[in-house]
Amino acid sequence: VQLVESGGGLVQPGGSLRLSCAASGFTFSSSTMSWYRQAPGKEREWVAGINSVGGFKNYADSVKGRFTISRDNAKNTVYLQMNMLKPEDTAVYYCKTPRFSSWGQGTQVTVSS
Repeated sequence: VQLVESGGGLVQPGGSLRLSCAASGFTFSSSTMSWYRQAPGKEREWVAGINSVGGFKNYADSVKGRFTISRDNAKNTVYLQMNMLKPEDTAVYYCKTPRFSSWGQGTQVTVSS
């Protein structure tokens, strides 16, 4: 199982970023996928999830209405569109499937003026 996150960076408050997670080593199109994040000094927290066909999505209250999770099963990739970013969104973002315990290396998102 391999998960490779990308798309992070430094953005000003109110800005947007789109994260990608390329998956391999398992049947991606049959797998629920989620995004998590870990801020400095805090525990890792769940951010958003999407079912295998993309018809069901759910979000943490802290990001609802600002973040959108999506997937492209033809590309084995899950995305996280992040809008109206806030300083408290600063964290390392990870994708994961509940089917396996593997984590990727994550991608750093920093929201700062």
